[in-house]
Amino acid sequence: MQVKGKIVDIINRVIFNGIVSVENSKIVRIEKVEQEFRNYILPGLIDAHVHIESSMLTPTQFSKLIVPRGTVAVVSDPHEIANVLGVKGVEYMIEDATKTPLKCFFGAPSCVPATSFETSGAFISSEQIRELLDRDDIYFLSEMMNFPGVVNKDKEVWNKIEAAHKVGKKVDGHAPGLVGEDLLKYTQAGITSDHECVTVNEAVDKIKQGVVVQIREGSAAKNFDNLYNLLQTHPDDVMLCTDDSHPDEIIKKGHIDKIIRLGIAKGIDIFNLLRSAILKPILHYGLPVGLLREGDSADFIMVDNLTDFNITDTYIDGKHLYKNEELQFEVPYSKPINNFNISSIDKKDIQVPFVEGKNIRVIEAVDGDLLTSEFIWSAKNIDGQIQSDIDNDILKIVVVNRYKTAPPVVGFIKKIGLKQGAIACSVAHDSHNLIAVGVSDSDITTALNEIIKHKGGIACVNGNNIDCLPLEVAGLMTGKDGNLVAEKYQDLNKMAQGLGTKLHAPFMTLSFMSLLVIPQIKIGDKGLFDVNSFSFTSLYV
Repeated sequence: MQVKGKIVDIINRVIFNGIVSVENSKIVRIEKVEQEFRNYILPGLIDAHVHIESSMLTPTQFSKLIVPRGTVAVVSDPHEIANVLGVKGVEYMIEDATKTPLKCFFGAPSCVPATSFETSGAFISSEQIRELLDRDDIYFLSEMMNFPGVVNKDKEVWNKIEAAHKVGKKVDGHAPGLVGEDLLKYTQAGITSDHECVTVNEAVDKIKQGVVVQIREGSAAKNFDNLYNLLQTHPDDVMLCTDDSHPDEIIKKGHIDKIIRLGIAKGIDIFNLLRSAILKPILHYGLPVGLLREGDSADFIMVDNLTDFNITDTYIDGKHLYKNEELQFEVPYSKPINNFNISSIDKKDIQVPFVEGKNIRVIEAVDGDLLTSEFIWSAKNIDGQIQSDIDNDILKIVVVNRYKTAPPVVGFIKKIGLKQGAIACSVAHDSHNLIAVGVSDSDITTALNEIIKHKGGIACVNGNNIDCLPLEVAGLMTGKDGNLVAEKYQDLNKMAQGLGTKLHAPFMTLSFMSLLVIPQIKIGDKGLFDVNSFSFTSLYV
């Protein structure tokens, strides 16, 4: 097989007209020619850090969306499914990924559970981490979110880090806002990447300590606008990643190719962009992915030009997987796997008694941000109960343990904006219990019970009007086609917005309200949580 075009040599930073000859999945020859071509051939793109589960798609279905976008490989942390199913979940992701030509490189999740302050479905010990890291299909220790454990020399945390060092595998970082002496202790543990930087100063401080900064532009967190100058000032110290990618955004805007276009629009040197999206992750993680050289795996893409950067063709291991705007491969059905052990709940389970003389501590959400603040509310006494107050935009929020029967935890949240109905989901970072918010107890319980019926999903309810996207794989993903999932997800977002919310992504916002490691106040299945003091706090003030 021969492929002709302008060859983009990202190692030597040159472009020339040439012919790529491929035999048995390898590039056997690259020759320069005098003939002039219009299209460009370049190595395939790599997402340097992504949780595939956040796409709500299994690895096989995820691949069908991103291969047409020029992504040939992903560096993936199966942290989400691991919190539901432990090592069994990691093995599920690896096995499902073998059924797709996309090259998936998985890590061993370092923080399962993420905290001890919520109920997760599994626990992964340092001994299990060591066993995972001994495997050839595990490439690194996934993001070390427990930076206090690193800094304070927690034995179990350090056992995991040392297990990675022993087998020569990288340790991914996760250290939002960490500075000074604590940052030094963190990086001296041999942690060499971070995707949580939000300012250039923070990123440069980490780069100075040997950290490769992953510039993130996903569906939830978007940091490119703040960090893109690093591609000019520190081009060899950055990689590009999404962290999370929802299917509707991939279809509309793209994947890593989207970030390349953002960089082109900012006037970033094209070679700096491409090297951060291809060369750096290959070198950093030691990935067996081709770099468009003789002898390499034939992993490359074609684009129409280097301004619009529209992907026209994708090759992986010499197979022409995307051409003429059509996918050239199919994937088998993904058999469900789950950990879901509860039955339906009743309205009486989520009642909140009014206490005379007490105010209520309320979570205040911020659209497009994982951070929250605290609001103190003087609630009304309604028949001895506290109900949602749509006039003040304060709604009841409920978390239900999905792993065993336990009383729901009920709180209140501001700035969700629903005027009627309720929304709920089983995607609730990091332990993925059930979470719901709504105006009436009836609609809240209906939404939760709809998810319980399907053993996972995303639901929107307004009286008898009920819609749901079932997520039968761990309550996080589905084996259905990504285009159908994207359409249903958009429909649910529109339905929620029709109930009054002005949030850009209401279900995504809801899913992060139980993330107990992001300040200021969140809610888990064990209670209301003050992240700043890292302790539970009372609903009543």
